[in-house]
Amino acid sequence: MSGLTTISRTPRATAQADGAGASETLSEIWRALETLTDPEIPVVSLREMGILRDVRGDASQGYEVVITPTYSGCPAMEQIHDDVLTTMRQLGHKASVVTQLAPAWTTDWMTTEAHEKLRAYGIAPPLACATSAAHANASESKTHVLTFAKRTAANQNIACPQCTSNNTTEISHFGSTACKALYKCLTCLETFDYFKPY
Repeated sequence: MSGLTTISRTPRATAQADGAGASETLSEIWRALETLTDPEIPVVSLREMGILRDVRGDASQGYEVVITPTYSGCPAMEQIHDDVLTTMRQLGHKASVVTQLAPAWTTDWMTTEAHEKLRAYGIAPPLACATSAAHANASESKTHVLTFAKRTAANQNIACPQCTSNNTTEISHFGSTACKALYKCLTCLETFDYFKPY
């Protein structure tokens, strides 16, 4: 695990020396990496999920691709690591993959596109994280906020991705994976996964 680093949400060159050529190479790398999908939810890309955080380095020294797991112990991370390395090798670049745990991943890093794709796939997307403002403020001030209090689901209506009804209930705190809960729609009677906010 590496130390704390600056997190990038948009493709950018880090420590590049060749100007336009380096920028073109980084753009090519980002385009290739953006095709990689989450092994557990193949309709969303690693970038859309907020797992793919940064690419830094240069052609002579090699590139470092930074990924952050959705939660510690996520079984998909080994596959994601291998997919990233394979993609970089196919592009002909020396590369390593760094798993960065701090700052911790949050569902707030998921893009609007990820939310829409999850819904279309039958998974209710997460509602906004209770600590969204704290995370935003922490990023600006370089301070890291640790939250130990459980976030409550009170007054949160989880809409059914099948019929959009808010008349739903949680039937298990764990769904198909540990990051999801299992819900049932009391209108259409379908069960569905809800991606829990972190």
